[in-house]
Amino acid sequence: MSPSQWQSFISEFTHLSPYQRNSAIDLLRAASGADATIALVEQAAKARLACPACRSKHFHRHGHAQGLQRYRCVACGRTFNALSGTPLAHLHHKERWLAYAGCMLDSFSVRKAAQQVAIHRNTSFRWRHRFLALAKTDRPLCLHGIAEADEMYLLESEKGARHLTRPARRRGGHAKKRGISNEQVCILVARDRTGQTRDFVTGRGQLTAGRLHTWLKPVIDHDVLLVTDGHPAYRAFAREAGISHEAVNLHAGIRVRGAVHVQNVNAYHSRFRQWLAPFHGVATRYLPNYLGWRWILDARRICSAASLLGAALGKFPQLAVT
Repeated sequence: MSPSQWQSFISEFTHLSPYQRNSAIDLLRAASGADATIALVEQAAKARLACPACRSKHFHRHGHAQGLQRYRCVACGRTFNALSGTPLAHLHHKERWLAYAGCMLDSFSVRKAAQQVAIHRNTSFRWRHRFLALAKTDRPLCLHGIAEADEMYLLESEKGARHLTRPARRRGGHAKKRGISNEQVCILVARDRTGQTRDFVTGRGQLTAGRLHTWLKPVIDHDVLLVTDGHPAYRAFAREAGISHEAVNLHAGIRVRGAVHVQNVNAYHSRFRQWLAPFHGVATRYLPNYLGWRWILDARRICSAASLLGAALGKFPQLAVT
């Protein structure tokens, strides 16, 4: 638009009705939000940009679509953009993504976030798990020093499933069997004294040494001091893996023995349960996503809507160099 055309265009603003003026403002805000999101998406994809079909980095620009730069792969001829091959591919309403990321950092429910961002509740649910698909992988590689480990159990849930593998329970139901059984899902949490945390959904029923070898052994240092409660699976695992191990006898009321305690990991369990309660139960198949979401909030490395959107695309904040 030339300067003269622009002056002619804005001279008509004074003739707009209040409704038309508000509609124009809403359109400009939406365009501004979409531009900010597209800029973040393009920036996040810059380092890893490659053809999603053949992984070739030999490509050229090929026009624009839906605000994003498109590329054509020289090797295979496929076209793609910065979202191709990411969890956010094919999602609409880019101008609302940053607002939705802010809702996630505030731990809004599906319906509350949908109302806040003006989208359907099903869209809100889909966005939640698309945003968490890569963001939940921002985890420490290894635990060092003194590492506490403890398990917690949640009632297995098939919430949202079209075909149940068991008779339906009333909302907030209870297990039919006493104690720990295959009606509960075991969540193993390991946390060192610097606050670095790893958690795993190990499966139904009691924790076993075999599960500890599968999940815990790859993420703890070889010279770590493992501190747990008196569960026999930890003793067997530590003995077989050659790891130093100390246990506290919680049944005898001994919670702290010098530096030997599991207070940090138990506090993490408590925060996770308290945070999870307002969601009124989550499906077991989505538990890893919720554990990752809780870690995002607890670690505080991702503390803005822009950084969460970057994490959803696989771009994580850099660790501070000291």
